[in-house]
Amino acid sequence: MKLASIDNKTRDGQLVVVNKELTKAVKVPEIAETMQFAIDNWKETEAKLQRVYQDLNADKIPNTFDFSSVRVLAPIPRAYHWADGSAYVTHVELVRKARNSELPESFWTDPLMYMGASDAFIGANDDITIENEEWGIDFESEVAVITDDVPAGTHSEDALNHIKLITIINDVSLRNLIPNELSKQFGFYQSKPWTSFAPVVVTPDELDGDWTNGKLHLPLYSTLNGKCIGSPNAGIDMTFDFGQLIAHASKTRSLMAGTVIGSGTVANQGNLNGSSCLAEVRCLEIIKDGKASTPFMRFGDRIEIEMKDKEDQSIFGKINQIVKEYKK
Repeated sequence: MKLASIDNKTRDGQLVVVNKELTKAVKVPEIAETMQFAIDNWKETEAKLQRVYQDLNADKIPNTFDFSSVRVLAPIPRAYHWADGSAYVTHVELVRKARNSELPESFWTDPLMYMGASDAFIGANDDITIENEEWGIDFESEVAVITDDVPAGTHSEDALNHIKLITIINDVSLRNLIPNELSKQFGFYQSKPWTSFAPVVVTPDELDGDWTNGKLHLPLYSTLNGKCIGSPNAGIDMTFDFGQLIAHASKTRSLMAGTVIGSGTVANQGNLNGSSCLAEVRCLEIIKDGKASTPFMRFGDRIEIEMKDKEDQSIFGKINQIVKEYKK
């Protein structure tokens, strides 16, 4: 099934069920008012929401509305926990190569992960507002999952059973702020503003055979100002699957229902299908030409991120954002 949160003038939005074509939706307050409530009570809400989804696709539901007519929030507008991995080590390897820095062997066996800001995720059509272009504004196209309660010490095979919802995201980065932050050896903070989400999340069964072994085997398209920057397959060259990422995050503590885990920038070895961020494009230029020629994003730029099924149908809807100057 497909779920979303729409603007109802509250911080957590109104949970809605969306049809397969992303054209119609229906509110379900009798089941759950919010996405967080639904995931908190997944054993009770899942089957009820599934029935609504089936009836919605069969045109048996009254009081539906045009899904495109409402402002869509991030599916879970604020979460208790957001951790982003770097599951595509080929991407990290490329960045290190451009810096003439050797990749530690442990990166192939132990996932990288940071905890980001989850107090106010951004909707698919919300502007990316940044104060200064010189901060190096970049998009990062990723896959993400939302879990139920995950006990501490959960093994990777069992962790896959805790994945309840899947989507795509834009993990916005401010590249020129990153070096100074990392030099302090205390991780990201200012260089990682709020993350943007696709309009809908879907249950794993909605993806048929494209979701296998904790990986989503479909191309992820990133289009900047009408030009496709890349469409790498998210299931190829994913060093750590989502089961391994969740196991890593829950090694020493439990994860609460509604935890969001990101894959990191989707990348394929050799970059034959392009890149999922400008930093990678610039690294390839540095390796080839000795310097980067592609600029980071500027005010007025539009970034679109989307994933389609084999019938060319958008699965999660499109992330479609414009970078704008933050006004105090």
